[in-house]
Amino acid sequence: MQRRTFLAGALSGAAISAVPLTARPAVGAAAATTTVTTLDDLRRAIDRAVPGDRIVVADGTYTVPSGQAINVSGRHGTSSAPITIVAQSRGGAVLQGGRSFVFSDSSDITVSGFAFRQSTTLEIPAGCPRIRLTRNDFRFADTAGLDWVVVRGDDAKIDRNHFHDKTTEGIFLVVDGPGSTAMAQRLHVYKNHFSRHSFGGENGGEPIRLGVSARALSSAHALVEANLFERCDGDPEAISVKSSDNTIRYNTVRDSRGGIVLRHGNRSTVDGNHLLDGAEGLRLYGNDHVVVNNHLAGLTGRALVIGSGTTRDHHAGETAEERRGNDACDRAVIAHNTLVGNARTLTGETRTYAPQGVVVADNLLVGDTGSLVEMETTTGFTWQGNILWGAASAGTIPSGGYRRVDPLLRRGTDGVFRLSAGSPAIGAATLVTPAVPYDADGHERGGSRDVGADEYATAAPLRRPLTPVDVGPNAV
Repeated sequence: MQRRTFLAGALSGAAISAVPLTARPAVGAAAATTTVTTLDDLRRAIDRAVPGDRIVVADGTYTVPSGQAINVSGRHGTSSAPITIVAQSRGGAVLQGGRSFVFSDSSDITVSGFAFRQSTTLEIPAGCPRIRLTRNDFRFADTAGLDWVVVRGDDAKIDRNHFHDKTTEGIFLVVDGPGSTAMAQRLHVYKNHFSRHSFGGENGGEPIRLGVSARALSSAHALVEANLFERCDGDPEAISVKSSDNTIRYNTVRDSRGGIVLRHGNRSTVDGNHLLDGAEGLRLYGNDHVVVNNHLAGLTGRALVIGSGTTRDHHAGETAEERRGNDACDRAVIAHNTLVGNARTLTGETRTYAPQGVVVADNLLVGDTGSLVEMETTTGFTWQGNILWGAASAGTIPSGGYRRVDPLLRRGTDGVFRLSAGSPAIGAATLVTPAVPYDADGHERGGSRDVGADEYATAAPLRRPLTPVDVGPNAV
């Protein structure tokens, strides 16, 4: 059994301590390490770099003159020996001015440890595969409409960075692709810290936007995992998915207006996320999604929305206006989730096309106000094995789709509601497929699964809601 664990790092708040970057990639015999102290020296070192080379930029502040850039052109590392451009210490090399690194016709490049303070977008273009941005601090100019990092190249990795402090419209991390409809492939977004986006508008301030309406039917196969979102209030969507075949797992969204929204696209998986003490939870549109093991507690808005549509299904040949509309949620599987103490628990919407063929099974819905289920018209839903509890009414859930019984939840010091010994939820799950081998804590479920996101165990959780020490530039 493979299990994941999150270990403590040393990041706290917005500032990064100057930590020497001692970890080095595997390099070949011809690899060299070069230390540079000026932008001209950095450019020259990049222009002659070969696989495995490591370029160390001395601590200091570097201002890129207007109209210039740090070009990375025609440079190719390898998967086992990337070309690495690294700050002498994490956050110690500050890049300011209009632009910093500009990539073209390059691959297997790692950029690590910089404090980016530029005023235009940093782009990983199509045709530049396997670019990695790691352990950087991003705080660009607070310019309205400026998206900070845009990924169009395949197999990019964005990990252990801190994106923070924006008050205007614009997105921290945008994922697009070549042309007008394709998506960058196999992006990995891992252990980043997104914090303090306070744009007050209704749209356009997401921390992550994974695609756009015109790209919705294109598969991206992106993996967004183990990221922390705090005070991300620039948009109702903290993670906005507008493409297909993605996995969003093990993330924590805390004290934020935004939630996780499958806005466009099909066949995505949302697994093991914690959404705590914010506003929005999960909102689903499109077809054939799997939503399991999520823990939603203390939300002042809607915890889980099974969306209706202005269209049944998006399809090739739509107009731009048609593609922007909502696609009804069809054939989703929503199972083994725990929703506790939210203002609205499980809700629907009123549009022309009602969701259909959705399975809602083996979830824990607990609350004391309103109704636990507020679905509008539905077609062909399967409700089974759910447990409801609290002073809130059952609402519109069919009587055969739930039991009303105290699940004996206990709240841990990490804020997570877990099962106590003797809970009627233990071993009571009814769903056979799809397989859900682990719970939100990373514990193996075994053959007799429990209802809700937690599988009862006496062992300590292997995964918990993330905190700043688990993510960002100093994360393990």
